[in-house]
Amino acid sequence: MATPLLSAELLRRLEQFQLLAQRRAKSAARGERRSRARGQSVEFADYRNYVAGDDLRYLDWNLYGRLDRLFLKLYEEERELPVRIFLDASESMTFGEPVKFDFARQVAAAVGYVALCGFDRVSVVPFPHRAGEALARGALRTVRGRKSALTFFQHLQQLTASGPASLNEALRRGAIEARQAGLALVLSDFLDPAGYEAGLTALVARGFQVDAVHVLAPEELSPTTFGDLRLVDAETGGQQEVTFGRYRLAAYRQTVSNYCQRLREFCAARGINYFLASSATPLEELLLRQLRAAEVLG
Repeated sequence: MATPLLSAELLRRLEQFQLLAQRRAKSAARGERRSRARGQSVEFADYRNYVAGDDLRYLDWNLYGRLDRLFLKLYEEERELPVRIFLDASESMTFGEPVKFDFARQVAAAVGYVALCGFDRVSVVPFPHRAGEALARGALRTVRGRKSALTFFQHLQQLTASGPASLNEALRRGAIEARQAGLALVLSDFLDPAGYEAGLTALVARGFQVDAVHVLAPEELSPTTFGDLRLVDAETGGQQEVTFGRYRLAAYRQTVSNYCQRLREFCAARGINYFLASSATPLEELLLRQLRAAEVLG
C-alpha cells in the first residue's frame, strides 16, 4: 500500500487555513471568497441610488430617515478562486534524497487540499506530457470540493517524473488555456537551460497571482562528493568529465546561491512570491511557517 502523501495530523491542521488571494476572485461559480461582483452575501460592499424595480428588501431605511433619499445596499458576491498548480515532472526532479518530485507532490497535495476545503477549483498541470498517465492527468484538470480530496490524492500519487520538460512552454500554455486567472503555484527546480523568465512573465501578464516554490535537493544545495567525476545530465543524457576538488565546493555553493538570488529578484520585481525549499524541508516548515508568513495561507 502506497504511503499517504500527507499525514492525518497535517491534514487536520491544514483544514484550519485558507488560501489568501491578493487579487479578488472573478470566477462565475459560487464559492467562499469575496469578488468584485455584487450579490446577496452577508458582507456589505456599498450603496447606490434606488431605481424603480429594485428589490425593496435591500433599501436602507435608516439612511432614508436621515437623508430623505432612497439608497440600495450592495453586498459582496462570494466566488470561487481558480487554483492552478504547475508540477514539474521532468527527469531532473527524480534526483535527491528525499526525491525532489516526491516533495513537490506533497506540497501540491497540501495546497490543493486547503483550496478544496475552501471550495475553490483546483487544476494540476504536470509537465512534460505523458500519454501513459492520461487518466490521472485528466482527472486532475478540474477538482472541486472537499469530498474530492481522496481521489485528488490518489491521482497525484499515480504521477511519475521522467523525460525533458520545457518550463516556459508549460507555463505559457497554462496561462493561455486558463478560463480565468486566479492563483498559480509553480513547483519546480527551475533547472531548465531555456530559463524561466518567459513562462513566469506569461502567468503574471494573464493576471495570475503567482507563488513559486524552488525545490532543490540537499546534494544540489551543499554537495559533499568531490574528485574525478563524470557528470550526466538527467534530461538530455549529456556527459562531462570534471575534476572537482574540495576547494571548489565553496565556489559551487556560491554559484548556486547566486542563481537562487537572481530567481528571487526576478520574482520580487514582478510581484511573485518566491520560496526556496530543500526536498528535506519538513512540510510544516514550508506550509505553516513560510507560506503563512508570506500570507499565502491564512
